[in-house]
Amino acid sequence: MTRLPLPYDKKLDPAVREEYPWQGRYLRVGDNIRMHYLDVGRGETLLMLHGNPTWSFYYRNLVKALSDEYRCVVPDHIGCGLSDRPSDDDYGYRLVDRMDNVGQLIEAMDLQDITLIVHDWGGAIGMGTALRYPERVKRLILFNTAAFQGPVPQSIQMCMWPMWGDFVVRGLNGFVRAGFVRGFADRSNVTKGLKKGYLAPYDSWGNRIAVHRFVQDIPMDESHPTWNTIQAIDNGLESLAKLPQLLMWGDDDFCFTTEFRKRFEAKWPDAEVHAWPDAGHFVLEEKLDEIVPLIKDFLARNPMERS
Repeated sequence: MTRLPLPYDKKLDPAVREEYPWQGRYLRVGDNIRMHYLDVGRGETLLMLHGNPTWSFYYRNLVKALSDEYRCVVPDHIGCGLSDRPSDDDYGYRLVDRMDNVGQLIEAMDLQDITLIVHDWGGAIGMGTALRYPERVKRLILFNTAAFQGPVPQSIQMCMWPMWGDFVVRGLNGFVRAGFVRGFADRSNVTKGLKKGYLAPYDSWGNRIAVHRFVQDIPMDESHPTWNTIQAIDNGLESLAKLPQLLMWGDDDFCFTTEFRKRFEAKWPDAEVHAWPDAGHFVLEEKLDEIVPLIKDFLARNPMERS
């Protein structure tokens, strides 16, 4: 099996390690591919799924704030963060593969009474997982995300173009770097430490494979392999309406706009919604101090039903 090495295995820059102090664990998924994850704290399980081009670092401050009362399980999707970077021959890099991996993690750890916390691509992965494990998923918390077809910005579509996408996404690391410019409503929140943390796992052509494959997995028409997967998730969302849902949205998001939030609201009319017009895609970075008490309150007001 051909696999790129994992250069950041317990070798994060000290400045990044200070922000992200945990030593993670590994689960073997697929054909012996290592999936890195955090397992911090004790109590009810909060399963946090990141998107693209982030990694478990996105949830670092949420883990710090909640792990005294809850068990925070935070995987890095394959090819992201501190997980392995398999070649295309060894891994599919499709939405269905991501859902399979999260399912393997849930089953291996026997996670029950799960609160799913999702952002960006984590939304489709997480909602697909919730539909597969309805007996285990009990609450939903969503940051700017989607689990259905929606408009794709032209700048992201360009990253799908052959050769050009390779050059921009894998050569220049443009997809990650663009997030610092377009993903924040207030760019004063983009500190040097924050940049270093998000860039750490994506420091070479080979280490950016998943960033590009996530972009390429956005289905633009019915011929795309992931089109039917997304459609099935979309069709199943209303079956999750009985679960407590908390939507927290940066409304100044160029990608997951207010249109996406409103579509979730239409499917889940009882969802609790908080939106910030002065926050962007990385809403958790910009509104952490407001988000943490909202999550704690939501969890307290929606206790798990015990059999």
